[in-house]
Amino acid sequence: MSVGMTAFGPLGWISDRSGYRYVDRQPGSAEPWPDMPPMLLDLWSQLGDAQAPPDSCLINLYRDGARMGLHQDRDETDPRFPVLSISLGDTAVFRIGGVNRKDPTRSLKLSSGDICRLSGPARLAFHGVDRILPGSSNLVPGGGRINLTLRRARPG
Repeated sequence: MSVGMTAFGPLGWISDRSGYRYVDRQPGSAEPWPDMPPMLLDLWSQLGDAQAPPDSCLINLYRDGARMGLHQDRDETDPRFPVLSISLGDTAVFRIGGVNRKDPTRSLKLSSGDICRLSGPARLAFHGVDRILPGSSNLVPGGGRINLTLRRARPG
């Protein structure tokens, strides 16, 4: 992993020697994750699922040279719920393919303020960030990109 990670909401996503998983406490401090800001809950109600609020907002910080390899978001209990990704700061070169790792991929640029919704057949598409374009925004102090990913990890 070449990105910094934290979270909002009841569940955060962590990676350690035991693997990747959702947990209800911050590593190190054992404190609960900070509450999800109301603005993000409102956005989820509009673009996610108004009946079942998100229970995790992963926050990734990409600095120059950071990337995220192709992966599927498969650790949520029910893939009916979308994954909603909000880009802030530098533009990302985002790659998306099909539901099989060897399916063809295509790249697109996600600029600050863009929202990407993975739902339906695309919910389990392989996707990742090839790179960020440094200096394409001055929103993030010190440069970089912040990605907020809202999701419903537990059953609705």
